[in-house]
Amino acid sequence: MNSSPSLVGPLLQTFFSEHLLTCKRVSPQTVIAYRDTFRLLLRFVRDSKGIEPAALLVRDLDASLILAFLDELEQKRHNSVRSRNARLAAIRSFFRLVALRDPASVGLATRVLAIPRKRVDKKVVGYLTRPEIDALLGAPDRSQWSGQRDHALLLTFYNSGARVSELRTLQQTQVTFGAGTFLNLNGKGRKQRVIPLWSKTARVLQAWFRDMNQHTQLAFPNSRGAQLSTDGVNYILQRAVQKASVNCLTLKSKRVTPHVLRHTTAMHLLQSGVDMATIALWLGHETLQTTHLYIEADLKMKEQALQKLVPAGKAVPRFKAGDELLAFLATL
Repeated sequence: MNSSPSLVGPLLQTFFSEHLLTCKRVSPQTVIAYRDTFRLLLRFVRDSKGIEPAALLVRDLDASLILAFLDELEQKRHNSVRSRNARLAAIRSFFRLVALRDPASVGLATRVLAIPRKRVDKKVVGYLTRPEIDALLGAPDRSQWSGQRDHALLLTFYNSGARVSELRTLQQTQVTFGAGTFLNLNGKGRKQRVIPLWSKTARVLQAWFRDMNQHTQLAFPNSRGAQLSTDGVNYILQRAVQKASVNCLTLKSKRVTPHVLRHTTAMHLLQSGVDMATIALWLGHETLQTTHLYIEADLKMKEQALQKLVPAGKAVPRFKAGDELLAFLATL
């Protein structure tokens, strides 16, 4: 039996090339997020312990070092608690593989896996009102190539409630035109879903694809025909927000991100009477619990619920059957 200490390198290579891609079949976005986590971790170990990544042993990555790394993310890099928890999730996933492939490190892996996630303050979901989203969609200058793209991108964002990663990589072939126009999305966790598009969105996309003049199958390329970056999409959005806020003053006080557009779609569906299960399918949520946060954020729905409640100090009226109900019972 080989008792020599295990290097991190071979296990990390197996983790990315075999475990994540073949066994877990995670999305490319997850691979990128996990990759960035271990880049940060290896640099932290090199700077704090003087151990080069190629010489790093599994036993060097004990729970105390992982905790020190997580603390640095929050204190020096000013990462949020959510980002800290996401980095911890990547490290935990790796140490589950370590426990399977390196029996001598089971104890160490167990201690790392026992590191708890930090509780996150639950904030009310931010979203845009109808006038705000109308002002945003009208902001791009559609006489310019970039303005046509930006308008088509923002309109598709609002119509579909898609994640930014889904629209960045969207191919023209994923839009099905016909009597009904649909968007075929490949979402988080490799879940596929089909989203119907308004006839207005269909017309805008058809015109955009026809006039794009780019040798690419991407639905929303950059000026070079390549894929937009996440920062690029956010730049397009912020430029539209800045222009729209001139006439729509309420936008000035709001922090608008691509994910806020996703929340806006969900809130407007909810306010239009669409049921929670349909909204969850629309957004690609794993559970209804995730979708439930939109009810918590909708003050108008809470006010309507309050109106149905008899105020304190007043007698609750007894139920009286209406004429229609009495007529129905008489027929039995």
